[in-house]
Amino acid sequence: MLTPIIAAMLLQTAPTARTIPSSPKLGTENARCRQNETDARVIIKVKGLKDKAGSVKLELYPYSDADFLQDDNKLVAAGKTFKRIVKRVPKKGDMTFCVRAPKEGTYSMMLLHDRNNDRKFNVISDGVGLPTNPTLGLEKPKVVHGRVVASKAGTKKTIVMQYLRGFGFKPIKGRGGRRR
Repeated sequence: MLTPIIAAMLLQTAPTARTIPSSPKLGTENARCRQNETDARVIIKVKGLKDKAGSVKLELYPYSDADFLQDDNKLVAAGKTFKRIVKRVPKKGDMTFCVRAPKEGTYSMMLLHDRNNDRKFNVISDGVGLPTNPTLGLEKPKVVHGRVVASKAGTKKTIVMQYLRGFGFKPIKGRGGRRR
């Protein structure tokens, strides 16, 4: 049994976890592709936006159940892949993203349409999109739904945004998604 003094000494000498201050800019450094990009990347075309309000956030994660949609501070502190790009929805035209990956390989990704720019997900009004364009319910999506492969050739994907309709998330009819 440890005495209180020995326990206190052990706590003082134990390594402390590296903490990273929370910030909307976390993961944004080197996330966007550069002109004439040659590194591994994924190019995303966004379809089915509900409206031209707010912004769309793309996040790239490691391809694992434990890391998909994990807290960005924890991923960065652990030295794991986390990339974020936030763009205002353009008043006209299509919306595309090009995100750089650390190397060629499989990752997971998610898009969020933050219609009021409050940087929080509102299940009632905000939309989500995943690279495999699955039918979503109300539960957290699985990593397989966010699967995307980054290549030096630039993997191209179209993601159809989904919004709460009834008891799950679905594309808006006539906005690029399948009828459901």
